[in-house]
Parts: sequence; structure tokens; C-alpha cells
Amino acid sequence: QVHLVESGGGLVQAGDSLRLSCAASGRTVRRFAMAWFRQAPGKEREFVAAISMGRSTYYADSVKGRFTISRDNTQNTIYLQMNSLNPEDTAVYFCAIRGVGWTPPTARAPDYDSWGQGTQVTVSS
Repeated sequence: QVHLVESGGGLVQAGDSLRLSCAASGRTVRRFAMAWFRQAPGKEREFVAAISMGRSTYYADSVKGRFTISRDNTQNTIYLQMNSLNPEDTAVYFCAIRGVGWTPPTARAPDYDSWGQGTQVTVSS
């Protein structure tokens, strides 16, 4: 099981930017699709963005054009650059990795085998 450590969350104002990081250990992530999900209090965990082994990217409609997912295989880390944040983006953000290499990203949480602990993002108005 891969250990994922997230960082970069915090309290920002509407319109600000934030970059989240997720560092993996126990496995080289180069051949694995990874993703970001988020969960607000009282709501279901929802898909945010995903990135394939070949760096193809996928986004939820709610963040498209504002968020960018990327990966640095040398650092064994993925990132989520979040721009033009609004209060609706307030949530705990989780990173995840698929359990089988060479498989594509999906928007379904059960398809991911390991998860980070989550990092809180709060956007004030």
C-alpha cells in the first residue's frame, strides 16, 4: 500500500490561488494514474481532477479552467494548482492513486487503492 502525504492547504480569500502537493512513498508512481478528490462537510466525496501515466488530464466541470493537475515523477509527487478560488471550493482535498499500474484515471473513488490524509482548503469571501 502506497503512503501519500498531502500538503499546501490553508485559508485564502476568494480570487486567490493555492497549490497542493501529494508526495508518494513505497511505490514509484510513474506508471500509475492519480487523482484529486474533495469533500465538504455534509457532502459526498467528489472528483476534482485526474492525471494519467502519460500526463493526460481530466477535470470536473466545476473546476475546469481554474485548476491544473500535474505530476513530477522525479519527485514522485503530484500537484493541484488552484486559481480563482471561490467559497464553493472549501473542502478537504484528498489525493489518490490507482492500485494497478498502466490503468487509466477515472472519476470514481472506488477505483483508487490508496489515499492521502487530506488537506483543508478554506476560501473566505
